[in-house]
Amino acid sequence: MDFRSLPDMLRTNANRYGDKAAMLIKSGDEWKEITYAEFGEKVRLIAEGLVSLGIAAGEKVALLSENRPEWSMSDFGIQSAKAIVVPVYPTLISKQIEYILRNSGAKFIIASTAEQAEKVVPLLDSIENLSKLILMEGGDNFDNESIISFDDLLEAGKQYRKNNENWYHETVDKIDKMEMMTIIYTSGTTGDPKGVMLCHNNFMSNIEAVLEPIPISKDDIFLSFLPLSHVFERMAGNFVPYALGSTVAFAESIEKVAENMGEVHPTIMTSVPRLYEKMYTKINIAVDEGSPVKRKLFRWSFRIGDEMQKAQKAGTVSAGLKFKHGIASKLVFSKLKTRMGGKLRFFVSGGAPLSQEIGEFFSMAGITIIECYGLTETSPGITAGVAGDVVFGTVGPPLNNVEVKIEEDGEILTRGPHVMLGYHDNEEATKEIIDSDGWLHTGDIGEFDDGGRLKITDRKKNILVTAGGKNIAPAPIENMLITSPIIEQIMLIGDRRKFISAVIAPDFVNLKSLAKKRGISISSNEELVSDPEVYKLMEEELDKLLVDISNFERVKKFIMIPRLLTIEDGEITPSLKIKRKVIIEKFAGQIDALYED
Repeated sequence: MDFRSLPDMLRTNANRYGDKAAMLIKSGDEWKEITYAEFGEKVRLIAEGLVSLGIAAGEKVALLSENRPEWSMSDFGIQSAKAIVVPVYPTLISKQIEYILRNSGAKFIIASTAEQAEKVVPLLDSIENLSKLILMEGGDNFDNESIISFDDLLEAGKQYRKNNENWYHETVDKIDKMEMMTIIYTSGTTGDPKGVMLCHNNFMSNIEAVLEPIPISKDDIFLSFLPLSHVFERMAGNFVPYALGSTVAFAESIEKVAENMGEVHPTIMTSVPRLYEKMYTKINIAVDEGSPVKRKLFRWSFRIGDEMQKAQKAGTVSAGLKFKHGIASKLVFSKLKTRMGGKLRFFVSGGAPLSQEIGEFFSMAGITIIECYGLTETSPGITAGVAGDVVFGTVGPPLNNVEVKIEEDGEILTRGPHVMLGYHDNEEATKEIIDSDGWLHTGDIGEFDDGGRLKITDRKKNILVTAGGKNIAPAPIENMLITSPIIEQIMLIGDRRKFISAVIAPDFVNLKSLAKKRGISISSNEELVSDPEVYKLMEEELDKLLVDISNFERVKKFIMIPRLLTIEDGEITPSLKIKRKVIIEKFAGQIDALYED
């Protein structure tokens, strides 16, 4: 890429694409445009405002907000002042935010709303280095000299520019691509989060690399709803589109994603697998509840879709198959695509393994999911599926500027310009993950297929070794089970145990509906999970889904819990990964009881 840094990229494209829509945001019933020129001007004002208020190069500014235009503007604005961005998940509680602010040494924090500010206000007095809270909205509601509004920040920028017209351009020109530009705190399934230090070159090398296997252009429209605090969305749904002059539409909320898809007609969407699992479940429930004719047509169409894919790969598409596929497309597949906005070119999946069954399901309907693999520590891309050559069950070949090798124990190692600078203020942890030859040890187990595509088995630390000495990777089995409409969350247990068991948080709506159809009357979640007949229903579902795997891998017993695991209770990460150690500790008594017989 011909950009010196991310701020240089944004500045260049603000001029290059001027009046083109950079962002879409819903206001009332209308979607309003923010042009590249307006985006660039706000970024410049934020940078000028920050320096006028006392931020110096290399100082840290935290960013605590839901997805919205001001998030991206602040991100680029902080970088443009040569300061360091510290993203904070808006779902975190005050104690977790305090840890990040103290560990990073943040001087300012930019927050979205008064609700988020309430978590931070008590910290202004207790954290010595933290001197200012800037609020995107509601900043005038606080009688505190340390709290100012976003408008005040922009006004400070305007005043600063009057006497420092060249400061912004001179500063952006001086940014070195190897300078640290962000500290991202891993959501961490164990222990305190670690601050991953990343530089401009980490991201720019990744942007350049992903554009080879994944075709993206200035004409694409992205729908953004994953947290921008997460490196996957920040990279794939933020830096990549702005590098190309694409448009980013900000979804109103996760609940309104489907509605927003129909309004903005995205061509590309990035998500973690949970969205695709939910869509898969919803589609299949709708089919099961439809008429016998609709069910038959749906299943016939997907059988034809499967035949067409196999024939295309073999180069043996017959006229008859082509005709049948045309009917399936018109009667079934086109309707699915219309529900997704009608213009979707592909989904991008990352953050966790995608179930092969779900990938193949969408592919049969002509909806491609390109799976990528990476870590926060690799900014994040390591591999990416190649458009037109997607093989489900793999995460594609290594990116062209990335090295990947498999150790003797199966661990995936990677080296290249995507690898982090290190962990903030934690040299010991840095040395543990990056060896003396520059190889980053991912902690994931995997292998390459014959086509050079990487296949992820599981996290090294998650491998279950049963009392009988059998090694079992839980992730592939959990991925099979999560396709069930009556399972919302599941975690396998079995390390040093006689057999595999599971902790299950059901999909309460669907499980109650199924129970009702079977004549089981249930009112509360507590009754549902403790009812012996409901237990049998769940047992039947597990047996049906796991029929093709080895007996020692099957779930023999399980507990059902009466609620979903939540971020707020510290049971899942902001990227929706289950914290295994926490769950084992929380439900220790019930889990141990499964093995008492």
